[in-house]
Amino acid sequence: MSKPQRLARKITMPMLLFYGLGNILGAGIYVLLAEVANTAGMYAPVSFLVALVIVSFTALSYGELASRYPDAAGVALYIKKGFGSTNLSVITGLTISLAALISAATIARGFAGYLSKLTPLPEWIALSGLIAVLGFIAVWGIGESVAIAVILTFVEIGGLLLILWIGLPALTSLAERAHELIPPLEWDVWYGISLGGFLAFYAFLGFEDMVNIAEEVKAPSQAYPKAILLSLLIATLLYLSISVVSVLLLSAQQLSATEAPFATIYTEATGRGATLITLISIFAIVNGALIQIIMASRMVYGISKRGWLPSILSYVSARTKTPVVSTLLVSMITLGFALWLPLVTLANLTSFLILIVFSVVNAALIRIKLRDPAPKGVYSVPFWVPFAGVVVNVTFLVIQLV
Repeated sequence: MSKPQRLARKITMPMLLFYGLGNILGAGIYVLLAEVANTAGMYAPVSFLVALVIVSFTALSYGELASRYPDAAGVALYIKKGFGSTNLSVITGLTISLAALISAATIARGFAGYLSKLTPLPEWIALSGLIAVLGFIAVWGIGESVAIAVILTFVEIGGLLLILWIGLPALTSLAERAHELIPPLEWDVWYGISLGGFLAFYAFLGFEDMVNIAEEVKAPSQAYPKAILLSLLIATLLYLSISVVSVLLLSAQQLSATEAPFATIYTEATGRGATLITLISIFAIVNGALIQIIMASRMVYGISKRGWLPSILSYVSARTKTPVVSTLLVSMITLGFALWLPLVTLANLTSFLILIVFSVVNAALIRIKLRDPAPKGVYSVPFWVPFAGVVVNVTFLVIQLV
């Protein structure tokens, strides 16, 4: 009987950083900027700050958990270690996988919106073609997939820097218009900001996906804390800059009326056609969807490897060293979501599911820290960090349900 194949450790810390950063950037700002502005108006930058506060505590918790348990099962393993429940582990793992699939579908819908600026190709054909190509890349090999993701991440960052460059004239008016960006202490205003933050929260997602390729990362206990925190820091600086430029250049009405916000910003600022930024946006969005598919397939693989799902889902190709069956399954489910649900519904559903998972993950870390002090050489956060993570995530969930 042949020996089961194992995943190959090919990913360095810089590759991991750009893998996560590519997912974070492609997942939100290129797709949902217009929707955040539609909800929060001129206060869209504040919504991004609210989202950062929500996500920061959990990001720190993930840094410790990934350092303690560098395993492809990720969240499912963390819950198992924290609560000792296989059923809760499987449910949480499948929830995060479902959120990743819905997220990939969200990004794919954004891809179709930008592609419509270049060609009248029917949406269902565009979506089917995209998911098929991404599934093939994910099966091809983790080294190849992450290399492509890193290249596309540089394209993403280049697109954001291009928007900042053409928006520099708008920043000259920032001093005299700064008061327009500072919200008053009124419930209705801050409620709108919180709803915008709920959407903007989606734009910060991606760091949690990084943990599911832990079995393919070199020196994961040292690489993960650095990569997670650096990716969030870089994303935050870019998001705040872009959102300020956007609301200074365009009104909330102009932003909310477009499915391709960066293309609209480019045209408004330059008076020229937006082919270049549209192509960059398409590549950025493709990157986000690719990483989500890789993440979900590794989660399903990791759960199956422990006997918590059918063993066929943990099959690893001897040639590509990738979980082929899991990748094909998540690709097909992603396509179904992309074809049948609208973009905002997909984004809100992703955020809602992730907030639930984040709450449970922080609670698991609290239990782990009470029981097992961090081993030497493992990144550790203060006890109050996961506690604050639980409080913030649950509070934000309640606000969305009111």
